[in-house]
Amino acid sequence: MSRSGGREPRQDEDEELEAATLLSGEDAPHVHARNPESRVLLVRLGLSFFLFGLINNVLYVIILSAALDLVPPSTPKGIIAFCNIFPALVAKLGWPYLLKGRIRYARRLVGCTACSVCGMLVVALFDTLSMRLFGICLASFSSGLGELTFLQLSTRYHPPSVAGHSVGYFASGTGGAGLVGAFLWWELRGLGVRLGVGLSSILPFIIPITYFLILPRPDRFVGRDFSAAEEDDFDNAPMTASYTPLPRGEDEDTVPVTEPEAAVKAPIALSMEDKWRLAKPMLTKYMLPLFCVYLFEYTINQGISPTLVYPVPTRESHWFMSLLIHSIRDYYPLWQLVYQSTVFLSRSSISLGLPPLPGRLLSLPAIVQGVILSTLAFESAVGIFGDSDAREGWSFAFVFLLIAIEGICGGLAYVNVFYRINQEKHDNPGTDPERAKQEREFKIGSIGLADSAGILMASLVAVPTEIELCRAQVARGKLFCKSL
Repeated sequence: MSRSGGREPRQDEDEELEAATLLSGEDAPHVHARNPESRVLLVRLGLSFFLFGLINNVLYVIILSAALDLVPPSTPKGIIAFCNIFPALVAKLGWPYLLKGRIRYARRLVGCTACSVCGMLVVALFDTLSMRLFGICLASFSSGLGELTFLQLSTRYHPPSVAGHSVGYFASGTGGAGLVGAFLWWELRGLGVRLGVGLSSILPFIIPITYFLILPRPDRFVGRDFSAAEEDDFDNAPMTASYTPLPRGEDEDTVPVTEPEAAVKAPIALSMEDKWRLAKPMLTKYMLPLFCVYLFEYTINQGISPTLVYPVPTRESHWFMSLLIHSIRDYYPLWQLVYQSTVFLSRSSISLGLPPLPGRLLSLPAIVQGVILSTLAFESAVGIFGDSDAREGWSFAFVFLLIAIEGICGGLAYVNVFYRINQEKHDNPGTDPERAKQEREFKIGSIGLADSAGILMASLVAVPTEIELCRAQVARGKLFCKSL
C-alpha cells in the first residue's frame, strides 16, 4: 500500500513519466516516417497547417500594423484593437458551445474565407470610420472561427504523434504571422490604404487552396507506420474507440456505418451538459494559464513597452544601440520585433522536435510573465539602473532580455496548451467513435476563448497603465513619453 495522501497509482506514474521526460527529452514529439510516401504525407500535413496558422492570423497583424493609417488622428487607436479582438472572442466563445453535431470543415473554411475577403474589401473600399470598423469586425470574426476550426481539424488525425505534428506546425504558422504581417504592411503601406489592404484580401484564398489541394486526408495516415518517442505511451492507452477514417466526398465529416447501423443509429450531438462536463476540468488546467499569459503579455506590449523609451544613443557611447535606434520612436518597434521573433521561435518548438512542457508546468510561463510585467513596470516607473547616459546601455540590454523572455513564454504557453489538450487520452474506451471525436473537437475548440479574453482584458488595462507610467516618468524628470 504505497499510496500517499489518497493519490492514485496512475497519477504517480504520470508524474514520474513527466519528470523523466523533462530530463531525458523522451517526449519529443518529432514524428519519423518509415517510408518515402509517409514522409511526403507528413511534409504536406505540416506545410498545410503552417499555412493555415500563417494566413489565418496574418490579417489580424496587418490590421493592427495599419491602425494609424485606417482611422483619423483624433480617433483612439484602441478602438482598432477592440474591433480586432472582440468578434474573435465571440466566435471562440459561441461556436464550440452552440454548434451541435458534426463539423462540416470544408463549408466552414469556405465561409471563413469569404468573410475575411469581404471584411478586407470593406476596409479598402470605404473611407468612413463605421464601415472600416465593420470590415475589421468581419475579418476578426473569421480569424477567431478559423483558429478554433483548424485546431479542431487537427484532432481528426491519427496516431497521436501525427495529430501533435499538426498542432505544432499550426502554432508555428501563427507565430510567423506576426513577422510576415508586419513585413507585408511595411511593403504595402506605400501603396495607400485602399490598394494595400485590397491586395491583402487575396491572402485568405490560400486557405481553401491548401485545404483542397495540399492537405492530406486523415484516412491517408491510417495503417501507416510512424515512430515517435511518445507513441508507445499513447497507443497503449485507450484514447478512443477504434479509429474510423473519414470518407471521401462532399460530406467529409460523416462517419461511415453499415446499413443496419444507419437504420437505427440516431445522430450524435453533445448536449450543453456534456460540454460543461468536458470544459469544467480544463478551466484551471488549460484556460487559466493561457488567459494569464495573454493578459500579462498584451499588457506589457500595449501598456508598458510604449513607455520603455531612452535617450537616442550615440555611436561613441553605444555603437551597437546606435545601429538600431535613430530616434526615440524606434524603441517601440524594436521591442515589438524582439517580441514577435521570440514568439515565432517558441511557437515552433514542437515542430522543431523539442520536448513539450510537462503538464504540471503549463502554468510556469504565466508565472514568469507576471514577474516580467512587474519588473518592466518598475523599470519604466522608477528606472532600475538610473537615468544617466552611462547606465543607458544597461537599461537597454535588461529590457531587451526581458522582452525576449516574454515572447518565449507567450509562445511556449500557446503551443504547449494546445498540444497537451490535443494529446489527451479519452476517459472512456467504450465511447462511440463519433461521440469521442466530437468530444475531442469540443475540448480543443473550447479553450481558445482564453487567449482572446486575456487580450481583450489587457486592452482595457493597458491604457491606464501607460498613462500612470508616463506620469511617473514625468515626475522624475524623464519626458520622452510625452514627445511620442
